[in-house]
Amino acid sequence: MNRNPANRALPVGLVVLLAGATMTATPVLALSEFQGAPAPIAGEQNAAPGDEAEEAGPEERTPLEIPMPDPLVDRTAVELKDDEIAAPDVVEPVEVLTDVSKIPVPVARMRELIVEAAASGDIERLRPLLGKGPTQTQVTATAGEDDPIAALKSLSGDQDGIEILAILLDVMSTGFVLADKGTPEEAYVWPYFAEKPLSSLTAPEKVDLFRLVTAGDFAGMEEFGTYNFYRVGITPDGKWKFFVAGD
Repeated sequence: MNRNPANRALPVGLVVLLAGATMTATPVLALSEFQGAPAPIAGEQNAAPGDEAEEAGPEERTPLEIPMPDPLVDRTAVELKDDEIAAPDVVEPVEVLTDVSKIPVPVARMRELIVEAAASGDIERLRPLLGKGPTQTQVTATAGEDDPIAALKSLSGDQDGIEILAILLDVMSTGFVLADKGTPEEAYVWPYFAEKPLSSLTAPEKVDLFRLVTAGDFAGMEEFGTYNFYRVGITPDGKWKFFVAGD
């Protein structure tokens, strides 16, 4: 039997205690510390000590630039392209003419002949001026009236057509305008109210208009939206184009 103490085997329990004493102690984490720790991100590798990436501070981060709508800009205009933005309607000013000497001679001559015929009281004197066939003057006519003189008489309050001659004379005594300039429909038109918005009439111009119509007629025109009494048109080459009423 070997009685040397150095050769004796150590008890198992003592070996375990000695091994534990030589191992590095691992700190024990509390439950609250486990709950506060961030969960690891899948695929992320642990960085080595000292190799931590420098994280930009709040003042170094570039803010996300999101354009905000301007409340002062019309939403419809923003949605339209530059060349699709609708422009407001612009009403062109109407040039009222009064000097007959400055219009084409054929126009001035036809006006003079119409005035002379109307002032005579004989409606038949208008017949040569009204033309025939395709160039015949357009007149407001009742149903079945093809003859222009007969049509004019049917519009008069008397059987001889005196009233319609008086209206024609009053119309030709007003200012006038050049309508549809540069088009096949170009014509000098009496009275100028026929081509000018009623809402734009000045007080003196309303006096001119009330020489032709009553206040009740004018109220009806405002409701209708335009002048709708008699008007005369003469082409630049001196043809009597129309003598009509309505729109």
